[in-house]
Amino acid sequence: MAIQQGKTAWRKSSYSLYNGDCVEVASPLPQAIAVRDSKVPNRAMLGFTPVAWSAFVVTVTDGAYDL
Repeated sequence: MAIQQGKTAWRKSSYSLYNGDCVEVASPLPQAIAVRDSKVPNRAMLGFTPVAWSAFVVTVTDGAYDL
């Protein structure tokens, strides 16, 4: 997945902390969701299909990863 850093609109959750401990998400292509660490935005990103990303969001929303 080729993503141009300067042309990608990244966003983070409104629930993110202001200390920088969060991830950012972008949808640069219809078939790809990109995720990166907001503290080191120039490092490698993870890429997910929309189906995989949606499944992850559902499990997070359902509390599957709550500690």
